[in-house]
Amino acid sequence: MTKQVSVVLVGIGGYGNMYLRALLDPQNVNAYVKGVVDVVPENSNYYQEIIEQNIPVFESLEAFYQEHNADLAIISTPIHLHKHQSCIAMENGSHVLCEKPATANRKHLQEMIETRDRTGKKLAIGFNWSFTNTIQALKEDILTGEFGKPIRMKSLVLWPRNADYFNRSSWAGKKFSPNGEMIFDSVANNATAHFLHHLFYLTGDAIDRSAEIDQLSAELYRANSIETFDTCAVHLLTKNNVEVIYLASHAISNNHRPKYSIEFENAIITYHPEGESSDIVATFKDGTKKTYQDPENNHLAKLGVMIEAILTNDDNILCGPEAASIMFMPFMVCINQ
Repeated sequence: MTKQVSVVLVGIGGYGNMYLRALLDPQNVNAYVKGVVDVVPENSNYYQEIIEQNIPVFESLEAFYQEHNADLAIISTPIHLHKHQSCIAMENGSHVLCEKPATANRKHLQEMIETRDRTGKKLAIGFNWSFTNTIQALKEDILTGEFGKPIRMKSLVLWPRNADYFNRSSWAGKKFSPNGEMIFDSVANNATAHFLHHLFYLTGDAIDRSAEIDQLSAELYRANSIETFDTCAVHLLTKNNVEVIYLASHAISNNHRPKYSIEFENAIITYHPEGESSDIVATFKDGTKKTYQDPENNHLAKLGVMIEAILTNDDNILCGPEAASIMFMPFMVCINQ
């Protein structure tokens, strides 16, 4: 019989629904849901299915571990809860796939890293694209110097979000939780966080590292009545001398897929999925091209990578805290600044 990875899913509403859809799919043979944790589980699209399959429901992760254990804990809860729940899971013997961003607090991220190192558990941060074969192949080519040195990059993300989006929870658009925990929920730190992180990740000097920030300036705007911002224009320079421009907004009428371009010494890499092709295309100075499949084709690659890593005892989880954390990841430095 094929070994299956047991999973406790923490947070089954919102994005947690995507994990449930994959885990409860009859074609999924590598993992099963051993328990779910949510204070309002009935809000999940899959609540009835959870009840019908006799999957235990708990109000807290601590309560789950009093009765059960799990190979993998998936943390899909509000940002300010990630550190506590990730550490509880690792302390109780579970590997962790924590949704992005890991946390808004630098000290908390370091605590997550230290807990991982002490317990020997795997800790992955769910920035979708970094787990895909497409982006891993692209980064390998960048690291081997196929395109020359990176010079500058720019990215644009326009995703409309109305008042219902910001009223969906008590923490949306907030700087701090009621007890003072850092949230910093914004267009840059939540919905479009994948694409800001992606720029840093591609120019990191190792497969599991992101580039570090040297200089940063930003203009922040809000059209919605929130504490943070729904529109940003960010300009920064990395320590390896790559110029980055990042533009993102929720305060627009029409949805546009994220796009970017990266200029290298010997080529320009573009991702313009609303054009003729949704592939990532590298165009060299002599006119030749190399393509990489659209990373959106496998939105939950992170789940498959984590399950496979547990089954094979492989520590190569592609986007761990060193690629996505406060000390090594400019994403959190950027958000804090």
